[in-house]
Amino acid sequence: MTQHSSAPDAGPTVEVDLVIVGAGPTGLFATYYAGFRGHRIALVDSLPELGGQVTAMYPEKQILDVAGFPSVKGRDLVSGLVAQAATADAVHLLGRTASSLVHGPDGIELGLDDGTLVRAGAMIITAGIGKFSPRPLPAGEGWLGRGLEFFVPSFAPYVDKDVVIVGGGDSAFDWAVHLEPIARSVTLVHRRDAFRAHERTVEQVRASSVRIVTRAEVTALRAAGDDPTGPLAEIDVTDPDGLTTYPCQAVVAALGFVADLGPIQQWGVEVHKRHVVVDPSMRTSLDRVFAAGDITEYPGKVRLIAVGFGEAATAVNNATVAIDPTAKVFPGHSSEGG
Repeated sequence: MTQHSSAPDAGPTVEVDLVIVGAGPTGLFATYYAGFRGHRIALVDSLPELGGQVTAMYPEKQILDVAGFPSVKGRDLVSGLVAQAATADAVHLLGRTASSLVHGPDGIELGLDDGTLVRAGAMIITAGIGKFSPRPLPAGEGWLGRGLEFFVPSFAPYVDKDVVIVGGGDSAFDWAVHLEPIARSVTLVHRRDAFRAHERTVEQVRASSVRIVTRAEVTALRAAGDDPTGPLAEIDVTDPDGLTTYPCQAVVAALGFVADLGPIQQWGVEVHKRHVVVDPSMRTSLDRVFAAGDITEYPGKVRLIAVGFGEAATAVNNATVAIDPTAKVFPGHSSEGG
């Protein structure tokens, strides 16, 4: 076998047919489908719970582009996927990072950062964008957890508050839409006139009571009174016309995040701009190693959850042949037979 990075100290060994790295929507559907194909599965994720970015960042967000759902809340989509994946009876290895890969002609050995070793006939990488960390708000240093947050896992803390959202992308506008009915006021601050968000959502925000301030930056956060350690009370926003102070008890910094594939980049798979290159069968540059979902790259790639579901089925079916050369790529439809 070929060693692609140093393995951690020895720990327990898990032997399965297929290991799936990444427990977001694509990884959960791949887990279900691998169970449908009769595989023993291990599901690995560095986060402590299932659902990936949707659970960590967007559980309250309404998702509009999943087939069969005119609109579905992120947490509800994950709940359904978790229930579906549970039929596969996979081994869950959560809160652990895949750190090393030993690749050989008959299988792979995946080392986790807690010393666990996973032996499998094939692997599917469904790690989304890999590990991610939010881009900081320069004026917000020292305010995290005291009025400043990067994600909105629950809307309840924002009821009847003056909320400032910083950013011009989909997350900023999605949160503006959802917070506007419950907050006392919502102000969206962006450094440019142009936005990166979906045009329909931008128009929805423009038609609401949300105050949009462009060509502007948040330059200071302050507590009430003379106690600098107190809760957030107001912010300064600087634009070409000068400085304006707004009442504010909550700031959401939706400035995007920095993605890092981490150890995956040392495993020997071909990577292009932080994405794993695959062929039409979702095979990477390494035999027995496949990928699906947002992490993949190929001509014409579209990064949608719906696309990830299809790629997951393609990856599982082709991985099945890698595990058992006598198997067929297409097993028939799940609705067929008894």
